[in-house]
Amino acid sequence: MIQPSANGVGSVIRVLLVDDSPIAVEIVRRMLATAPEIEVVGTASNGLEALELIPRVRPDVICTDLHMPKMDGVELTRIVMSRSPLPILVLSVSVQAEQEHNIFQMLEAGALDILAKPRGGLESDFGITAHDLITKIKILAGVKVIGRRATSANAITQPILPLHSLPTTSAPRIVGIGASTGGPQALERILGQLPRDYPLPLLCVQHIAEGFMQGLVDWLAGSCRIQVRTAVEGAQPLAGTAYFPPNDRHLEIDDAGAFRCSSALPFGGHRPSVDIAFTSLARSYGPGAVGVLLTGMGQDGAQGMLNIARVGGLTIAQDEESSVVFGMPKRAIELGAVRHVLPLQQIGPVLCDIGIPKMPRDQFGTTIPISYKSQRP
Repeated sequence: MIQPSANGVGSVIRVLLVDDSPIAVEIVRRMLATAPEIEVVGTASNGLEALELIPRVRPDVICTDLHMPKMDGVELTRIVMSRSPLPILVLSVSVQAEQEHNIFQMLEAGALDILAKPRGGLESDFGITAHDLITKIKILAGVKVIGRRATSANAITQPILPLHSLPTTSAPRIVGIGASTGGPQALERILGQLPRDYPLPLLCVQHIAEGFMQGLVDWLAGSCRIQVRTAVEGAQPLAGTAYFPPNDRHLEIDDAGAFRCSSALPFGGHRPSVDIAFTSLARSYGPGAVGVLLTGMGQDGAQGMLNIARVGGLTIAQDEESSVVFGMPKRAIELGAVRHVLPLQQIGPVLCDIGIPKMPRDQFGTTIPISYKSQRP
């Protein structure tokens, strides 16, 4: 669970850097020095040193590398989350494919986000990477990982419907899922609950640093019973498969019902964009589209959810209590785009339920089997 950090507006955000490369530490220091509201309060060359420093420097956010001597980032994350939970940002080299499994193990252990390490001191790269790093640290400083918290007085809530009771206006034909900060863990939870023979395709959009999308797909594929794949331009979505966009591409369904993977300009600052994906589902599937908007900062996906709702599709948002950042779901709720607000642990079972169509009966009350082939566009 999470709650807003005690770090108030105008407070300095205290950051602990953990990396065995002095060069990397210095580059990150220079980046963060451009943000007066962020202070590097300590550095450590491995996890053991970091554990000793944490009670002394009291960081709001930990930025850690993966591979380090004595104690690596995975073990550090596990210990921090079990002893004194803090927001953790993973800084790693995205191009080294052999690291990807361990990187996502860190997310599974409780790290909240991931960003590619700065590649060097080139000014052209420095500015872009510094902006991304500072933005992520500011977001993570606003949450605090704890065991349990009470619902805030102004939290947007909705009575939780019993499972197997969400009404739909039409037989669902495809599920769209959008997420940002905290999304990999939420996606693993939801997709991991779906059976191998799940009768619907899923189109998933996760905001993630460039270079890590395939690692996310591989990690989820190893922990889910359904197929998890990168979408291929021109292919048709198949039942029982969750599709993600290729790295740094938008993903949508075209007028022929096939995948379109586009390098068009970012939409609302994002590529891939949840809005673009959801809007294409509303256009191609009408009331047969299901939209699920998960944890994340900003408002990407809110307009796409509204488009799905307007054509009669089912829309579900993750609730505030189980969200790492309640920005995206909250904005969709404010627009009136959400029919059901559910905790993370209920979304998977609900998707299982709506994926099983209500069997029609003949004049004698006997159920008539339905062919799932008719579910595809």
